[in-house]
Amino acid sequence: MQICAFKLTTRMRLLINFSRGYFKSMLAISQKIKFYRKRIPSFECIPGCHDCCGPVTTSSFEMSFLPVKTDEEHDAALNNLSCPHLASEGCSVYEDRPLICRMFGTTPKLLCPHGKRPEEMIDPLIEAEIHEFFLSTRQVLV
Repeated sequence: MQICAFKLTTRMRLLINFSRGYFKSMLAISQKIKFYRKRIPSFECIPGCHDCCGPVTTSSFEMSFLPVKTDEEHDAALNNLSCPHLASEGCSVYEDRPLICRMFGTTPKLLCPHGKRPEEMIDPLIEAEIHEFFLSTRQVLV
């Protein structure tokens, strides 16, 4: 039996350490998103309404769960001041929609134009934490 051994180069060690750090960072972001999603109250929207859907930004992590859209789809959505994931029947990524989309109608800063809202609005401390999260993560246009 022959054993294959190799020496780790400095570059390999740096890459391994970077990968570990990146994985830990992504895990922490995932846990924060799950935590915040559980604390954003839900409410009944008007069926077929999409007045709150427009161009938004989201974390790279959340974006990684959304279907990839073409440049043409993005351009068409931006020209209509819409979201590329808005379909004729509503949000095509509703279950995976970003935090910012989930916040619409749950805070005085993002009111529903039709007056719909949860029984209890989002806790102001959680809202502030979510805004800090937005500032601390790289945001990309959906």
